[in-house]
Amino acid sequence: MVSRRGSIEFVIVGDQRGITIPDLSRYRTGILRLRGLRLIHTHLQGEPLNEEDLTDLALLRLDMMVAVHANGSKTSGLTHTAHLLPSNPNDKVWQIDPPSSIRHIDVDFLNWIQSLEDEFQKGQKSIPLRGVKEKAILISVSKDRRERLENSMEELKELAESSGVFAVDSIIQRPQNISPTTLLGEGKLKELLVRCMQWGVDLIIFDQNLTPGQMSTISDLTELRVLDRTQLILDIFAQRAHTLDGKIQVELAQLKYLLPRLAKKTLALSRLTGGIGGRGPGETKLEIDRRRVRDRIRLLEKELERMCRRREQRRSRRAKAGIPILSIVGYTNAGKSTLFNLLTQSHFQVENKLFSTLDTATRRLRFPALHQVVMTDTVGFIRDLPKDLMGAFQPTFDELKESDLILHLIDMSHPHFLEHIETVEKILIELDLDTIPRLRVFNKEDRLDREEGKGICKKYDGVSISALSPESLEDFFQGIDRKLWEGGQSMDGMDNVKLTNEDSFDISNQNWMREVRENDREPS
Repeated sequence: MVSRRGSIEFVIVGDQRGITIPDLSRYRTGILRLRGLRLIHTHLQGEPLNEEDLTDLALLRLDMMVAVHANGSKTSGLTHTAHLLPSNPNDKVWQIDPPSSIRHIDVDFLNWIQSLEDEFQKGQKSIPLRGVKEKAILISVSKDRRERLENSMEELKELAESSGVFAVDSIIQRPQNISPTTLLGEGKLKELLVRCMQWGVDLIIFDQNLTPGQMSTISDLTELRVLDRTQLILDIFAQRAHTLDGKIQVELAQLKYLLPRLAKKTLALSRLTGGIGGRGPGETKLEIDRRRVRDRIRLLEKELERMCRRREQRRSRRAKAGIPILSIVGYTNAGKSTLFNLLTQSHFQVENKLFSTLDTATRRLRFPALHQVVMTDTVGFIRDLPKDLMGAFQPTFDELKESDLILHLIDMSHPHFLEHIETVEKILIELDLDTIPRLRVFNKEDRLDREEGKGICKKYDGVSISALSPESLEDFFQGIDRKLWEGGQSMDGMDNVKLTNEDSFDISNQNWMREVRENDREPS
């Protein structure tokens, strides 16, 4: 192992099976630069560079891999060399040079390797970013159908964008056998590492959920930060939680996710705590960290229980008053907050991003000639919703059990809205909410042909609206009354309400809809 200035850093003696490269952690780390070391070794049978050589070149990010023939024949002294390549039109990850005699090599290695690193730097800066964003490569490894994997990858890109990450590339692999340690095959892992160098990426995001062992192994092999789907969603939730209730629930989910992953032993975790009155091995730092996490989880769960009791009191007051409760649920980014703002004249932030709204809110409103109703906006659902989030947000989902009607909002303009319907209804079954009356509300009808929208509503038994247009809500109101009447909770007077052009559904017109009183912004 030779440094850039030519000093010999290691001399390694192997056997017929190969050589064992020592720990190189004290040398350059980080994916943005090469290691600063080249490996020069002998091949005893006169063979060229093999797959193992190229694997070491990529995974260790060596400056160069050199093999010298040392078999005592005429080819002794013949060398084979290879080096990594910056971004190029052919997507090649390395260059294998023709064999040459060691006597004819005349290269100013320091200048050559510096120019190579400069080319890498140019490729890394070639992607313009708006604002402060990280660059990541997205990966999906599964035996599932390619179409399903591609749809899931598109959703992962939207999640990454919502988290403030720019996806420079995506890789989908459908191997016959999935590696239990790295998911990716060895060849794909090498290609991935070089791609990360070429684009200046230091973050890998997997569409699948990784075990603690897989995450640790991939991170150690690549020296990159590794996230899975659950971590990415938790990160978005942490950014979007604003109320105390929301922050507590997100922190609880993060700690439950972290606890089983506090397993990596390092020198920093080997210290023992003892002292007077504590002779013996004591607690390792790893055990202390785990105990502190468990203590924090118990504290947060108690705080959530207190908040649950306060919510229960509010629910009992509503039940005594006989006020119907309507809850808006749906896939993330279906337009729930936009509809909630329209109905209650609220001003919650609305963005075209996944999980734009995290903190659920409750408002009371009144229709003309009708009793009051309570409208609740909830957090959006998503495919493979993390179990830790399901557990932490159980108090929020419990609030839905008190609903008299669930408004299932669906983005009918989305190409995969049927999968979204299936996902939401599956989660409702898991939460034991499938017995509550439901009304399917197809949103964004303005993006489709009128006849196509009517066909979808008729086929899937729903009503269509545009949450941006009050004029589209007539069927919506009638659908609410019909469902509540079926559940024995009919809103008196709805059948007599005629929504005419004079009403014009102007939100500023307090005669047809007005916010009676804004409750505390209570996360449900």
